[in-house]
Amino acid sequence: MSDPVVVLDDLRSESEEVDRLVRELSDERWAAPTPAEGWTVAHQIAHLAWTDRAALLAVTDPGAFAAEAEKALAAPDRFVDEGAAEGAALAPAVLLDRWRDGRERLERALREAPPGSRFPWYGPPMSAASMGTARLMETWAHGQDIADTLGVVREPTARLRHVAWIGVRARDYAYLVRGIEAPPEPFRVELTAPDGEEWVYGPPDAAQKITGPALDFCLLVTQRVHRDDTALTAVGEDAERWLGIAQAFAGPAGTGRARAETGRESGQTGRARAETDRESAGTGRPPRGA
Repeated sequence: MSDPVVVLDDLRSESEEVDRLVRELSDERWAAPTPAEGWTVAHQIAHLAWTDRAALLAVTDPGAFAAEAEKALAAPDRFVDEGAAEGAALAPAVLLDRWRDGRERLERALREAPPGSRFPWYGPPMSAASMGTARLMETWAHGQDIADTLGVVREPTARLRHVAWIGVRARDYAYLVRGIEAPPEPFRVELTAPDGEEWVYGPPDAAQKITGPALDFCLLVTQRVHRDDTALTAVGEDAERWLGIAQAFAGPAGTGRARAETGRESGQTGRARAETDRESAGTGRPPRGA
């Protein structure tokens, strides 16, 4: 994912899809609890707005971002929740305007960034394309929490390729935040896209291999589904272990989502399994800041 124009175009489309989910909601629905414990729909949008603001600082004022990052390091277990709570306390219309303004300013700054620019972040520095990919992944994941809350089944799109890519790239990070040594050899990942295309990563002769629906992989690496509720297949003990800890987002190790009452053994995959997830929304605890 090296072309920032493509990534940012897709980020805009993803943001607009989430915007459509919330723009007509009543105040009561904005206050509805989501699968992330303690977070309402308003918290989800507030978190997106808060993170867009942090990303904008990283792009336009690295010094100011460094100060914000220091605050995060001083309170690693609170800063995400506190940022979301602050925004969620706003009137829905004000919060929605804040999110729209922030994401538009961030998109413009990333589009105008000189080629080759690198920006500080809570993890390794990021290029414009990587920053855009991270924002798309998070927008999609929090949009999933909102859709689950509202009982909406979203049609998966080719934009999932960005989520899948960052999920693969973040393999070693999932081990790092758990204090586990990552396997030295690369894995092979073969995913079936929503349109039937194959997305492949890693050497074809890798001993450790993962195959299955791209939607399931993206839900797993954003910790919106339990490993047992996917149709993903792992070849090799290391590959299976990774699927149990995978996370595509920066920050502490996520707790993931509890296993649904029905899932892989019932043959549910893709859209059909997503229907079950809507029915069981709130039974698990996906990460709030991812």
